Amino acid sequence: MIDPKIEESWKAVLFDEFQKPYFEELKRFLVEEKQRHTIYPHGSNIFAAFNNTPFDNVKVVILGQDPYHGANQAHGLAFSVNEGVQFPPSLQNIFKELRDDMGCDMPKSGNLTSWAKEGVFLLNTVLTVRAAEANSHKSRGWEIFTDAVIRLLSEKKENLVFILWGSPAGAKSSLIDAKKHLILKSPHPSPLSSYRGFFGSKPFSKTNEYLASKTISPIKWCL
Repeated sequence: MIDPKIEESWKAVLFDEFQKPYFEELKRFLVEEKQRHTIYPHGSNIFAAFNNTPFDNVKVVILGQDPYHGANQAHGLAFSVNEGVQFPPSLQNIFKELRDDMGCDMPKSGNLTSWAKEGVFLLNTVLTVRAAEANSHKSRGWEIFTDAVIRLLSEKKENLVFILWGSPAGAKSSLIDAKKHLILKSPHPSPLSSYRGFFGSKPFSKTNEYLASKTISPIKWCL
């Protein structure tokens, strides 16, 4: 169900985390959950963000909260949905800002795998959820793990862009060395907050401007 056989560069960086007691408890919890409930994403996709964006390739981090809890939506990348799935409201707003910021056409698919392959690490702070129950796997150990991931990225890499949408993501800025990396904060793309400063925040062009200033190839954001 939860097998930390993830991409090799991540396996090396996270080896110590996988040995810690909290991670063993988290694995036990997920085994029990799967026996009683439907869990998203599928077990093979829990570490999809890591497998699609090796540690050595990360240029940008976009932080989500927990996976979508509807059938066939979540596939392990924050904000992304499987092919053929209707865009959730937050993703719809992300695409609106992408169009206004970068001139991209509205995508036909909400699958963001191409971003992940470009070096955009689409990390949820909680990597699993019970079907139809948002935040049902909160405070079970995932946050300890993903905080460690953010901290390791900050410590071991330079010139990353961290895109933090909404207050919970924004609070993670304390884990990031702002002297080494660019932190872009704005309200969440959710319909509840998008008009309070998400629209017009231009995270995509700002990211590419920063990367270019560090002689790092920009992200091809248009899908």
